[in-house]
Amino acid sequence: MIEALQFEFIQHALVAGVLVSFAAGIIGSLIVVNRMVFLAGGIAHASYGGIGLAIFFGIPVFLGASLFAVAAALLIASLTLHSRHRIDTFIGLIWAVGMAIGIIFTDMTPGYNVDLMSYLFGSILAVTAEDLYFMGILLGVILFVMIFWYRDILAVSYDSEYATLRGISVRFFYTLILVLSALTVVIAIKVVGLILVIAMLTIPVYIAEKLSHSLFSMMFISGLIATFFTLVGLWFSYAYNLTSGASIILVSAVLLGVFLLLFPKK
Repeated sequence: MIEALQFEFIQHALVAGVLVSFAAGIIGSLIVVNRMVFLAGGIAHASYGGIGLAIFFGIPVFLGASLFAVAAALLIASLTLHSRHRIDTFIGLIWAVGMAIGIIFTDMTPGYNVDLMSYLFGSILAVTAEDLYFMGILLGVILFVMIFWYRDILAVSYDSEYATLRGISVRFFYTLILVLSALTVVIAIKVVGLILVIAMLTIPVYIAEKLSHSLFSMMFISGLIATFFTLVGLWFSYAYNLTSGASIILVSAVLLGVFLLLFPKK
């Protein structure tokens, strides 16, 4: 793959893989410790509505998906903060409605015949310079939030009642985590697609959780692991001419299996 580094799209793919992997490692850790995996899945599939709207109105797909995903995250936060027992119903509804909106608006777009498989399973080789700017800015925002509010987020993630007694706004940080999750899902869609994005957010975190003793170390380790999986998956897809997103997830799953075999009691 060394000779391929001369191509700009390969360079973009590698940079995007690193940026998205660290964002996914940090946010994936928060999703797992807050038991929000299903919520993140709902946001991922609901964001397809933003893709359909962006295609219909002729605006950048990244922008449309981001705005729709954030709106879905805010709606989910308001519905589930005090009604956790009905969370499955709300997520299922938003999941289905978002997908339906995306499909309908795509069908209504005159003359649109672009293959939507790239949004379902990723197209990291099609990442543009503008996409990289968006990914870099989002990673910077995530790092800023985690550095500035780490203790508050830690308290909210592990014991919301204790956080409330300390005067920490659980509503604000719960909503903030969901919004950052929504934006991370959107950029991860570019790499592995909305169908596979949950695997990218959870597999590295599962391994990192076994190797770390704090939330901070889990975020850092999962970012490194996700980066390794992404780079190996990219090499695998390039070497065998396979879909990049599926290759990344397949490599992640295989290496997770190897980890479980080597360290069954870890």
